[in-house]
Amino acid sequence: MQKFSAAAIPVLLATLFVAACSDPDPAPERAISALLPASDGRETACAGDSFLRGRLLGAIEADIDWASATISCEGGQRPDGAGARLRFARTSDDGSGLAVIIAIPGLSRRSTGTEFAANVTLILEGEARFFSTQNREACWADLHGNEPVGDHRYAIEGELYCIAPLAEVNGSASVTIDGLDFRGLVEWGSR
Repeated sequence: MQKFSAAAIPVLLATLFVAACSDPDPAPERAISALLPASDGRETACAGDSFLRGRLLGAIEADIDWASATISCEGGQRPDGAGARLRFARTSDDGSGLAVIIAIPGLSRRSTGTEFAANVTLILEGEARFFSTQNREACWADLHGNEPVGDHRYAIEGELYCIAPLAEVNGSASVTIDGLDFRGLVEWGSR
């Protein structure tokens, strides 16, 4: 049996404590592209020229280049009536997928311009993981287009940029948005 000096015991105990508390096999973060096989184009709810393009880094690694035939996109007024939000999603047959929600509180019909404050949420569907700006002033949208495409429906086009990563809502991971270009629909309703 090996003996330890009195000075070595605290170091040995600390080492054993760290080893016991650490995850021996942490789950690696997966690239979202592995979760998203090509969509068959079922029910997209997008305008023919809708898209979402950009790059995500961190807990979600993805080069996004989604066109209207491969995604669903919908949008509408925010529940509090202040502005609108756009939702883009791509889901595989097994239920896994990614949804990107861009809420723009200052958006109104036909408004365009730069530096609209934006809140962004990413949802890993099928895994119940959420990443969000959590109402921090970290993301902005420059809106280049906002034109009617039907009764109370508007096509919103712009780019989103963030100066801080989106934190995981119930975890310690984060996702950095390295720019997103988008064109989606907002249904304003009759009010």
